[in-house]
Amino acid sequence: MTNVYLAGPFFDDEQISRIERVEKALAANPRVDDVFSPRAGEIPGLTVGTPEWATQTFQMDIHEIEQADVVVALVDFVDDQVDSGTAFEIGYAFHLKKPVVILHEKDTILNLMIAEGLHAYLREAEALAAYDFSTLPESHYQGKVI
Repeated sequence: MTNVYLAGPFFDDEQISRIERVEKALAANPRVDDVFSPRAGEIPGLTVGTPEWATQTFQMDIHEIEQADVVVALVDFVDDQVDSGTAFEIGYAFHLKKPVVILHEKDTILNLMIAEGLHAYLREAEALAAYDFSTLPESHYQGKVI
């Protein structure tokens, strides 16, 4: 079974809807044992935006990436931009030699660092419900990069 770290922005209704679709798709995948979603992983008793919250959230997220078998990352943010926190999580996972599965639903250009660092490239959240996290089949981005 696979432990997944879910990286992606959740700052507006569209992004929250996308994260929720991905959470549901991963929950439906029989090869996924556990999903850590920072959106749902707030630390009780801390005030969002405080230095204590920032430090503890950063440390928790780093720990969860280190414990994960794979990182699933949603790269749709604004236009052709990847959320900076998501980009950090992707880079850290790549550094740890963890496979990164990218979900890119919008029809935008992908940053070359993301395109070259991914293990698998998917276009629809629902594809995660059937993705074989046991064998981690590779697929690559074929579009234009910036």
